[in-house]
Amino acid sequence: MAKVTVRYWAAAKAAAGVAEEPQDAATLAEALQAARERHPGELVRVLQRCSFLVDGDPVGTRGHETVRLADGGTVEVLPPFAGG
Repeated sequence: MAKVTVRYWAAAKAAAGVAEEPQDAATLAEALQAARERHPGELVRVLQRCSFLVDGDPVGTRGHETVRLADGGTVEVLPPFAGG
């Protein structure tokens, strides 16, 4: 298990009630499942629309279970943004 920091932005931050939190997970899928369990309700719905960066790299369409997390890494949770 890697120890990572999950950072929530905009609507994800509001739904989680925190800007960031530590997480122990080996993959992005595990980190997101832990977030869903920790913050049931609105965050679960928001995560369905989010994109993710892992250590600054976009996840894109890769399966979340295939995205390995590195110890000390960061997962950025990015909901769709309005405006320009």
